[in-house]
Amino acid sequence: MIDIEHVRKSYRGHTALHDLTLHIPEGRIFGLLGPNGAGKTTLLRLVMGVLRPDAGSIRVFNGLTPGAAQATRRIGYMPQQLALYEGLTVRENVQFFGRMYGLGGADLTRRTDEVLERVELGARQGSLAGTLSGGMMRRAMLASALVHGPRLLILDEPTAGVDPLLRLRFWDWFRQLAAEGITVLVTTHHISEA
Repeated sequence: MIDIEHVRKSYRGHTALHDLTLHIPEGRIFGLLGPNGAGKTTLLRLVMGVLRPDAGSIRVFNGLTPGAAQATRRIGYMPQQLALYEGLTVRENVQFFGRMYGLGGADLTRRTDEVLERVELGARQGSLAGTLSGGMMRRAMLASALVHGPRLLILDEPTAGVDPLLRLRFWDWFRQLAAEGITVLVTTHHISEA
């Protein structure tokens, strides 16, 4: 799913990644553990094609260059920062992200229903995102990252600020996704999660 060979990335003289080689197979959960500033988010951005490496190479989906349209359509991303439109309902947020990936009509309705049920937000789909608790907001963000049916799910500290029971539930969902053949790349600084 992801092949990284001798990647280096620096910012203004500070090396974020140095000679990183990593191979992640399909259908696995792969955790990146490290403190803030360790280069975890930089690596995610490189895999998504938002950044380019200074040296080395990255290939996704058996040979595609990160950032290529064929690759981008198959990636779901959940950032660390809360990232929903507070004036839209949960359902409207999920549908908005689905439309960004080209879904519409009955497919969008079906996928929205599926992901909202998966993250146990079906009963709250009419609530404005701005009224949700932090844990519900994170669940809605996960639904938004899944709505288009990605094969690679990139999660930047997805359980930050959630209670211990919900953290366990998130990991149940991640295991279910991996069992369905979806590769999950997740950053954390919780040793127990890693």
